[in-house]
Amino acid sequence: MTTWIEEPEGGRERGPRAIARAWLEVLVRPRRFFEAGVAPGDQAPGLVFFVVVVFCAEATRYALEPGAYPDLGVAPALAAAFWLGLVVLLVAPLALHAIAAIQTLCLMVLVPDRAGISQTVQVIGYAAAPCALAGVPVPALRLLSASYGAFLLVLGLVVVHDTSRIRAALAGAIPATLLFGYGFRGFAAAGDLGIGVAL
Repeated sequence: MTTWIEEPEGGRERGPRAIARAWLEVLVRPRRFFEAGVAPGDQAPGLVFFVVVVFCAEATRYALEPGAYPDLGVAPALAAAFWLGLVVLLVAPLALHAIAAIQTLCLMVLVPDRAGISQTVQVIGYAAAPCALAGVPVPALRLLSASYGAFLLVLGLVVVHDTSRIRAALAGAIPATLLFGYGFRGFAAAGDLGIGVAL
């Protein structure tokens, strides 16, 4: 599930600079990014990208939102290392692959001729790019980040799996709800803004 091929054909480059460039590209030129930056069997850069996004979001949330995590009764630095390590190194990769499995099942029903699971993992990982800002305790920014992430997910499915917007939207509805509505707290932000969400 987490293969990292040596010479990807069309896949992403590695390293901090490549992650920063991918983040900017997927935000401003998403269609071109998904066309050129997602390669079969090369999901490791997408996984690393997703983990970095989660780290940015949760580190910001930990620093700016008092009470975001339970108090462990230890030094603040140790508590931060524990909680961020748990979320970034364990929860984020498991969540990405669980959501990718759900996304694959949805695609199997709606898109008979589709790309592989590896590409699906990458689409979800890169679609989370806006949510690097989701840890800032500003409901409007959090809702915008989650909404744009959901849009990127659907667009990525359209491009990578070569399907229609309607099929992609239907196939991506459950994964987007789980990841962006609950995972990145888009629904909570909508509630804070007085926008009703019937889920």
